[in-house]
Amino acid sequence: MSGIGRFRARLRRSVRSSHRHDGGSSGRATPAPSRQETTHRSPGRDLLALFSVHTVAGQVFCFVLGLVVLLITGFAVALVLQGRRDSLQEARMRTLSVAETFAHAPGVAAALDSKDPTALLQPRAEQVRKDAHVDYVVVASTQGIRYTHPDPALIGGHLIGPWKEALTGPGFTRTFRGSRGPSINSVVPVPRPDGSVAGLVSVGITDRAVNSVADRSIPFSIGAGVAALAATAAGAALVSRRLRRQTRGLGPREMTRMYEHHDAVLHAVREGVLIIGPGHRLTLANDEARRLLRLSPDAEGRAVTDLGLEPATAELLASGRTVTDEVLRSGNRLLAVNLRPTDARGGPPGTVATLRDTTELRKITGRAELVHERLLLLYEAGTRIGTTLDVTRTAQELAEVATPGFADVTTVDLADPAIPGEEPTAQSDTPLDMRRTAVAATDPDQPLYPVGRLVGFVPSRIRAMRVNSAETGLGPEVITQLGWRYWDPERAAGILDYGFHSVLSVPLHARGIILGLANFWRAGDSEPFDDDDQSFAEELVARASISVDNARRYTREHEMAVTLQRSLLPSDLPEQNALDVAHRYLPARAEVGGDWFDVIPLSGARVALVVGDVVGYGLHAAATMGRLRTSIHNFSALDFAPDELLGHLDEAVSRIDQGETTADGSSAEITGATCLYAIYDAVSGNCSVARAGHPAPALVLPDGTVEFPEVPAGLPLGIGGMPFEAAEFHVPEGSRLVLYTDGLIEPRDRDIDAGLELLRATLAGRDRTPEETCDDLLDAMLIEQPSDDVALLVARTHMLDPDQVAQWDVAIDPAAVAGVRKNVAEWLADRGLDEEAFTTELILSELVTNAVRYGSGPIEVRLLYDRNLICEVSDTSNTSPHLRYAATTDEGGRGLFLVAQIAERWGTRYTETGKVIWSEQTVGEPEEENGGNGKNR
Repeated sequence: MSGIGRFRARLRRSVRSSHRHDGGSSGRATPAPSRQETTHRSPGRDLLALFSVHTVAGQVFCFVLGLVVLLITGFAVALVLQGRRDSLQEARMRTLSVAETFAHAPGVAAALDSKDPTALLQPRAEQVRKDAHVDYVVVASTQGIRYTHPDPALIGGHLIGPWKEALTGPGFTRTFRGSRGPSINSVVPVPRPDGSVAGLVSVGITDRAVNSVADRSIPFSIGAGVAALAATAAGAALVSRRLRRQTRGLGPREMTRMYEHHDAVLHAVREGVLIIGPGHRLTLANDEARRLLRLSPDAEGRAVTDLGLEPATAELLASGRTVTDEVLRSGNRLLAVNLRPTDARGGPPGTVATLRDTTELRKITGRAELVHERLLLLYEAGTRIGTTLDVTRTAQELAEVATPGFADVTTVDLADPAIPGEEPTAQSDTPLDMRRTAVAATDPDQPLYPVGRLVGFVPSRIRAMRVNSAETGLGPEVITQLGWRYWDPERAAGILDYGFHSVLSVPLHARGIILGLANFWRAGDSEPFDDDDQSFAEELVARASISVDNARRYTREHEMAVTLQRSLLPSDLPEQNALDVAHRYLPARAEVGGDWFDVIPLSGARVALVVGDVVGYGLHAAATMGRLRTSIHNFSALDFAPDELLGHLDEAVSRIDQGETTADGSSAEITGATCLYAIYDAVSGNCSVARAGHPAPALVLPDGTVEFPEVPAGLPLGIGGMPFEAAEFHVPEGSRLVLYTDGLIEPRDRDIDAGLELLRATLAGRDRTPEETCDDLLDAMLIEQPSDDVALLVARTHMLDPDQVAQWDVAIDPAAVAGVRKNVAEWLADRGLDEEAFTTELILSELVTNAVRYGSGPIEVRLLYDRNLICEVSDTSNTSPHLRYAATTDEGGRGLFLVAQIAERWGTRYTETGKVIWSEQTVGEPEEENGGNGKNR
C-alpha cells in the first residue's frame, strides 16, 4: 500500500471514530507549529583572519574556502527549495483526501439535512481537524453558509473563495487568502444517496504550516553545510599552513623579488660564499669566492678536491666539520674560513662555507686597539669632566683625564673675565688675559708655568694647532705662532732642555667665544702628535668646553642671584627698643633660593618678625622673594593681625605671577612659598604668631629652657582654600625668639625630627646674645656649605617699664576732654617732657573728641613713651576715620588734618573689640619753622 493510501485509511478510521462519538465535546483547534529560525556563523571568517591574501598560502586558502562555500550554499538552497516543493504537494494531497473522506463519511449528508447541522457536525469536524493535522475543516450548505469552523464566531458566515464550482463538479484544490491567511484549500461536495448535493466540505492548510514542515529540514541542511565547511576549512588551513611555512608567507611578487635579490646580494657581498652539496661537490659559488680561490668558470658541479685548490684548503672544505674563523693561506692571501652544515635544522645535506680576506688583519687590529683606547678615554671624559659646576674643578678634570693616557703633561689656561661669570672679550690683535688654571703631569718637576700664572693668548684661531720639534722645533718663533704671550726665552729654553718634542694646542670655545686653551705636551720616547691625535684632542676639548661654559654661566647666574637676593634683603634693621635682633643669611652652595627675613616696627611699641621661603631657585625665586617682602610691608602698614595678613598674602601669591612669562615664552608661575609672621608687643609681653607651611619658632626662656610653641601650621602660600590661624603666648622679658627656614634644620642628609632635636640642644643652656646665638647655631647645624638657603633671625625681648605707660578711661562726654588734657600734662611733666605737652594735648583733644562724637564707648586713652611718644585712643566702634580737607565755610572736619600735620605719623588699627587711633611724635627734636615736611611744633 502506498503512503497516500495508508494516510487515507487512517483518516477514514478517524472520521468513523468521530461519528461513533458524535455526542463528544468539541475541542479547540491545535495551533500550527511556528517556524524555527536558525542562524549560524561560518567558521571561514575566523580562518580568513589568520591568513593574508597577499601571500601564496592565503590565496590558496581563500580560493579553496570560497569554492566550498559556494558549493555548500547551492546545495543548501536546492535542498530547501525541494523540501518546500514536496511539502506543498503533500499539503494539496492531504487537504483533498481529508475533504473527500469527510464528505463521504456516513451521516454527514443526513446531518446537513437535519434541523441543526452545526450541533451534529461541529464536534466531528474538530476531531477530524486535530487527527488529520489540518488548520480547518469547514462544512457549509449549498448556499455557502458555514455550519462548522474552528472559530465558532465565524459559523453562519459565507465561505471565502471559489466554492460554487464544487456544486457542479467533483471538487478542487486551490491556493487563496482566507480568514487564516494564505492557505491551500480543497472543496468537495457532500452527495446524498440520490446523487444530489447536500452541502460542501472545505479543508485547508495555511502556508505557515506548510513552511514549518519544510523548515524542519533547514537545521539539518545548515548543520550538514557547516560540518562540510568546517572539515573543508580545516583541511585547507592545514594545507595553507604547510604552504605558508614553505613559502615563508610571501606572495608571488615577493617570492620573485626575493630570489632576484638573493642572487644579486649573493654576488655583491665582499665575502666569499660556497655551498657544497652531497659528494663534496660544489653547488654554488659567488663572485667573491671565485676571486679569492681563483675558481674556473665550470667549477660548479665538480668535487672540491678537483678544483685545483691548495691541499689544506680542499681538505678543510671537504671535511664537513664545523669551523669558525680558521685561517688558511691561498696564494699570498690569508683567508678566514667558516663552515656550517646545512642540515642542522632539517635542511638538505651539505655545507656552507664563508671566506674572508684577512691579509690586513694585523694592521686593522692595531688600529682597532688604538680606537678602543681612545673610545674608553672619551667615555672616561664623559663621566669625569663636568661633575661639578666649578670652573676650576672642571679644568682640572680635563687635565687629569688626558694625562697620562694621551699626553705626558696637560695644562689648561682659562680667560680672566672682567666680572666673574661674564663673557671674556678681547680684540683680535690684543692678547686675551689667560691664567693657568690646571696642570696634570707624569713628572711633577716639569718646567711649564705653574697654576695661577698669567699667560697671554691672541684669540685669532679656534682650531687646534700642533708643533713637532722634528719638523719646526720648539723655539720662540713657535711660541709666537701658537699665539702665546708673556713667555720669556729662558722658559722656552727650559722646555727644549727638558725633552718636550711635541705640543698640541686646542682652544676651548663655546657659542663662538674663546674660553681658554688646552695644551697637550709629549716628551721623551712618546710618539709625536699626528692627525688622529689632533682630531681626538679636538673632540675631547669640545666636550670639556661645554662643561666649562656651563660652569661659567652657572657662576654668572649664581652671582647675579646672590647679589639680587642680598640686595632685596634688609641691610640695616630698623631702630626699635622692643627687641635686640641678630640675623644671618647663607645662600645655597648650588642654587640660590628665595629665603628672606624681615623686622618691621608697628604702632604701639610692637614689632613684626618675618621669615619666609619661596619654592624654587635662581633669579626668579629671588625676585619673587622681593615682591613678597614688599607685599608684607604694605600689609603690615595696615596693622593686620598675623592670620589676616597671611590670608591677604596668600591671595597675592596666587595672583602675583599670572600672565607673566619667562624668556623662553613659558609661564613663570610660583609653585608656592612658606612664611611665618609674628608680632611682639613690648607693653604686654605677648607674641602672636601665624605660619603658612613654615617651621614653628623656637622660644628660649631666660633660664635656658627651649620650647616650641604650638602654632597651627596652615597651608603654604599660593595653595589657598583654608584660613590661617594665629596662636598667642606670653614671652618673658629676656627670652629669645628664634625664627629660621627649613634649610637650617633639614639638610638632605638629616631628618627633620633630628634637626629639631639638634636645634633644641644647641639653644639650651647658657645665656647668649642674639649674635652669639646665630654663630653657635650655624656652627652646630651646618657642617659645610648648605645645599639650601638658610635664613636665621634671633630676637631678645624687652618690655616697657610700667612708668613708660599711662592709661585712662574717658567718659562719653565732650566735657571729659579737659580732664584728659590735664592728666596728660601732669604725666608728661613728671617725665620731663613739658615741651611736648602742648602738641600732645592738641592731638589727644582731637582724637578723643572724634571718638566721643563718632565712636562708641567705652573710650580709653593710652600714652607710651618709648623711642617716640605714642598716643592711642580706642573705642568699640569699627568705623574708620578719614582725613579730608575742610572748606573755609565748614565748622568742623579739620581735626585729623591737624593731627596729620603735627604728628610724625598716625593711623588706625583694628582690634577684637573695636579700633585704635594712634599717633607718634618724635621726642627731643628742635622745632622747625616751615620745615620740609610741613610739621610745626
